[in-house]
Amino acid sequence: MALDYRKCAQEIVDHIGGRENVAQAAHCATRLRLVIKDNSKVDKDYLDNVEGVKGMFESNGQLQLIIGTGTVNKVYDEFLDITGMTAATKDDVKAAAAEKQPLWKKLLKPIGDVFVPILPAIVASGLMMGLVEALGKAIPGFASTDWYSFLDMVANAAFVFLPGIVAISAARVFGGNIFLGAVIGLLMIHPSLVNAWSVASYEGAIPTWNIFVFPVEQVGYQGHVIPVMLAVFLMCQIEKWLHKHVPEMLDLFITPLTTVLLTSYITFTIIGPIFANLETAVLAGAKILVRNPIGACAMGALYPWTVVMGLHHMYNVIEAGMLAESGLNTWMPIASAANFAQFGACLAVGIKAKNMKTKSIAIPSSMSAALGITEPAIFGVNMRYFKPFIAGMIGGAVGSIFGALTGIGASAYGVTGIPGYLTINNPLLYTILLAISGGIAFVVTYIIWKEEDAGAKTASAKKEVVALGAPSSDALTTEAGVVKSPVNGTIIPAKEIPDPVFAEETMGPSVGIQPTEGIVYAPFDGQVMMIFPTNHAIGLKSDSGMEVLIHVGVDTVAMDGDGFASFVKQDDKVKAGDKLLSFDRAKIAAANHPDTVIVALTNGAEYKEVKRAA
Repeated sequence: MALDYRKCAQEIVDHIGGRENVAQAAHCATRLRLVIKDNSKVDKDYLDNVEGVKGMFESNGQLQLIIGTGTVNKVYDEFLDITGMTAATKDDVKAAAAEKQPLWKKLLKPIGDVFVPILPAIVASGLMMGLVEALGKAIPGFASTDWYSFLDMVANAAFVFLPGIVAISAARVFGGNIFLGAVIGLLMIHPSLVNAWSVASYEGAIPTWNIFVFPVEQVGYQGHVIPVMLAVFLMCQIEKWLHKHVPEMLDLFITPLTTVLLTSYITFTIIGPIFANLETAVLAGAKILVRNPIGACAMGALYPWTVVMGLHHMYNVIEAGMLAESGLNTWMPIASAANFAQFGACLAVGIKAKNMKTKSIAIPSSMSAALGITEPAIFGVNMRYFKPFIAGMIGGAVGSIFGALTGIGASAYGVTGIPGYLTINNPLLYTILLAISGGIAFVVTYIIWKEEDAGAKTASAKKEVVALGAPSSDALTTEAGVVKSPVNGTIIPAKEIPDPVFAEETMGPSVGIQPTEGIVYAPFDGQVMMIFPTNHAIGLKSDSGMEVLIHVGVDTVAMDGDGFASFVKQDDKVKAGDKLLSFDRAKIAAANHPDTVIVALTNGAEYKEVKRAA
């Protein structure tokens, strides 16, 4: 029986607190996205059982109701008619949801946004520094070789030029020209300045500039990140203002010149001196906190909550400062204790559970947590059953006390868990810390968690999401025809794909899709040109000549086909909507890979115009 769109919309309105409780409403390919003013007025249990609603979750301040492709737009139209609201874009909804966030979260969010993209460089450098140092200690003569000198240079490059890397990322976040951002960041570590790490041993008086309102010391900002982020934020505001007010014919010359000069002046006279000192004060407070058993205990317990809220990247600022000041990151053992405790709790669930589906999620997720990536364990298992999450907090707190009492630390950041052995200064004590935190969490979980807890949750959970069918939305459009979206989900611009090759559209005009279902459908009538042996990617050619690569997930080739299957083979003819591939989203998450599906028009250069859906 066809869904009654009006009835579905009316039930939703009636059980979210009415029109007056909705700030914004929009929809994407499959979901109705609502920004709710007062969540206490929402009857989630009822909404979960409304006919037509296949699932429900909250994300980034939005209540998202999964309704399905081809249906959500009709329910949305009825929703607008009932409430009298006007249509909003997804960006409007995001903006409204962001406005609901408390001030502290708004202020901290940019730190995570800036640091997340640069973490691969930081992690790579940290691991290499650990390996080079370990080789130098294991082979005494190696430390005096040219190879050691070369590898040491490669390893510490990201830390030496950290302000430049941070500046580029900050310019992206704050909406400025990334190359102007790079100029500001590199200016703050210019070789003509006294290196901040050498100030203590500098012979004679620090040189000063007397061209400003007051004398300014010619000292760089090596190891600092807050002054760099604030300087680039200011730069972006100046640049945007100038773009709006400078005549177009002069904009290319006046805007960048004025932006750099003004930002440089204010940075070296106000932002740098003030916020460098404030950052130093914050660093001193953090060092006291982690050395104090009580403070360390509190942070070890609360750390996973900051992961849940997406705020844990703010610690990168503290860790970078610690390394710049003393070369020892004493925050890392606390993060490791907290993360390894979540590993222990998740592993206990995997071992104790009799349900094979629970085991298949919990054990791989625990392995990921042991390597320092805790999101699959926290969101997929521990928070879901909650008692394991609490057990993890207990283990993390006790392990952090041990870390504070022993004073161990790391030579890098961005690395915790087992990989932390490459950066820690005392592997034996680190082993004991991991054993304490993971062991306590494992034992407590094994004692207090019962599988019927999971069963009760499953019984009251939302009903299973049924197959959504082939999507009807367009992904790419050329004069030769249309490439339909091959998976159900939200289409995102190429620049948001978490893979630089596809984000830069190296393979051709592209879009990404955040999937809501693990099925890939044929986006047009055509032929299968190629299937990867691992079934994670497929190449197609349409009857009109369009050549498309569909790639499931980022770096999923490393999964060696686990969780992927094919319904077709090379040279098969396909019709639009035919099933091509299937993929297990839970396994992709457990393997710590984004499940973004990429659609690339590999012969896009042959067409005069390619329109992207996002």
